[in-house]
Amino acid sequence: MSNQTAIPFIQMRGGSSKGIYFHSKDLPNDSDQCDAVLKWVMGAHGDARQIDGLGGADPLTSKIAIISPSKRSDCDIDYKFIQAIVGENRLDDTPNCGNILSGVGAFSIETGLVKPTGDQASIRVYMTNSGNRCLLKFPLENGQPIYHGDTRIDGVIGSSAAIMCLYQDLEGSACGSLCPTGNQCDEFDSIHVTCIDNGMPVICLRAKDLGLNGLETPDQLNANENLRLQLESIRLQAGLAIGLGDVSSKAIPKMCLVSEPRHGGTINTHTFIPKKCHKAIGVLGAVSVGTAALMQDSIIHNLASFSDNQIAEKNLEKIIIEHPSGSLTVELEMSLKGAQPMVKQAGLLRTTRMLCRGEVYIPKSVWDGKSASIPPK
Repeated sequence: MSNQTAIPFIQMRGGSSKGIYFHSKDLPNDSDQCDAVLKWVMGAHGDARQIDGLGGADPLTSKIAIISPSKRSDCDIDYKFIQAIVGENRLDDTPNCGNILSGVGAFSIETGLVKPTGDQASIRVYMTNSGNRCLLKFPLENGQPIYHGDTRIDGVIGSSAAIMCLYQDLEGSACGSLCPTGNQCDEFDSIHVTCIDNGMPVICLRAKDLGLNGLETPDQLNANENLRLQLESIRLQAGLAIGLGDVSSKAIPKMCLVSEPRHGGTINTHTFIPKKCHKAIGVLGAVSVGTAALMQDSIIHNLASFSDNQIAEKNLEKIIIEHPSGSLTVELEMSLKGAQPMVKQAGLLRTTRMLCRGEVYIPKSVWDGKSASIPPK
């Protein structure tokens, strides 16, 4: 294999996504060269099929996690997320991914980064993309992750062991404040929206304001070119308004069409990430949308059904967010910031599974003429 470089990896399903996980020490130190390597890993060269890489030609399977020992005293692991943009020759490290995060703890144990004892792991993760923290709790057997169990999540076949993800410090993760425009309601192209950032920048819109009823499938929405153009116009304007600048080449903010619940949940959603309708909803996007639903003056508050959702003794709000392939439940621990309610901690139940581990091979041409931290083998 002298004409290629071998790099260790583990492929994991995290939540309802799938990604390639690396230890940071196995990747180049030079950022440009690292980007070049990761594009080859995924096959992200403008080919929407990703035929010459490990990507699955879908935003949910074109994800990368880079893990390292934490530089912080209050965390065990540092986690960097990268989204490979399908059909485009570029990567985006602006957003977080809570689904891929759910596999970080298991990866850390499988690779010896963390060596827990007892029958439960409690791994503190620092999300370098946004500066947020998350505590992962999941069962162990002989010091190793357990992948079998009875927990089911929508968007994934079968059942697995439960992973409790407890998110902290989410407010203003990318934009600096919960309501980055200073308002709970804004208007772009004569459409009212709520711009929210509680773990993920999201632009919430009422589906009915765009002539939709919330029953549409992702394929139907993706085929609606006028809708996609309208959403992108609003997204570009909102990106400037919330302080992200020109977002034409960024995966954030997400666009979320919200309607009344259809199946007994709190709200119904269709999320674009950022230009293609998601078959489910991202974990941190769900936290942001659930938070917006609680805000009295948001444009989606009156669409939500909150009956019997509050667990008063624990000061929790249980938000059931419906999406095209089922639902996702978010538990928001509330407190007061002055007279305003705020989310102290968000808890979500996820699962993960290690799919394979081995070496991915990078062509020699990627290293030629560059300062490689990993010499070709």
